[in-house]
Amino acid sequence: MAKPKDNPNYKVIADNRRARFDYAIEDDLEAGIVLQGSEVKSLRENSANITECYAAVEDGELWLVNSYIAPYNRAMFPHEERRRRKLLVSRKELSRLWNETQRKGMTIVPLVLYFNDKGKVKMKLGIAKGKKNHDKRETEAKRDWGRQKQRLLKNAG
Repeated sequence: MAKPKDNPNYKVIADNRRARFDYAIEDDLEAGIVLQGSEVKSLRENSANITECYAAVEDGELWLVNSYIAPYNRAMFPHEERRRRKLLVSRKELSRLWNETQRKGMTIVPLVLYFNDKGKVKMKLGIAKGKKNHDKRETEAKRDWGRQKQRLLKNAG
């Protein structure tokens, strides 16, 4: 997913920054998402939250569960805020995702919800393994040491 800097259509809607702290992301993929009209209008106003949601393979389809898209107040037919939304991936990717989650115990975590360069809503999903508390502390210690190192280098120079 390259970020086209000069493209006015590319726009990040929601970012799940907590996912990289709670999970070790091993692989990622891009998926389309099935939305209703009022949901797209609401997303254009940047009102979505993907921090508490997850993706699951059920009955041969990929579903986004517990994602929040704020209601669009000028909608004639409003949408349900936390409904299950279908994610669009190829059959090959779907079988790989099912294999990863069922056999290897991985989790499918939404990372970023965005409008791509063509103006379509896409979601970047990560195939991840949950971190233990000691792994989280180790990640935080590395990040703190990196910040401290940058400060030392900045003050020395």
